[in-house]
Amino acid sequence: MSRIALLRIAAVFCFVAVALGAFGAHALKAKLESSGMLDAWNKAVLYHLVHAVALLALALYGAGNRAAYLLLAAGILFFSGSLYAMALANVRWLGAITPLGGLCFLAGWAWLVIAPKL
Repeated sequence: MSRIALLRIAAVFCFVAVALGAFGAHALKAKLESSGMLDAWNKAVLYHLVHAVALLALALYGAGNRAAYLLLAAGILFFSGSLYAMALANVRWLGAITPLGGLCFLAGWAWLVIAPKL
């Protein structure tokens, strides 16, 4: 995948994180508070945005670390995605998917620690 494509994907992840953060803070706030899922939503947005920015940095400077990029992107989808879905649908079993995303985050960061080149 080209550097431009990776940059665009990272930018989409960043855009979606900001949009979901605003959506949760305004349009969904009452629903999330009543279901007790506001903290989960906020945690999903935080991890989503932090890792989206990391994707941006990897797209710009981490040409040799595509595996880390893919692991962090998978982490966003599994970790934040499961929390978003759980908060919106109030289906608690979706929380069982969240640790898989956390493991992807850890693996992505560990990849950068042991990677032969940055």
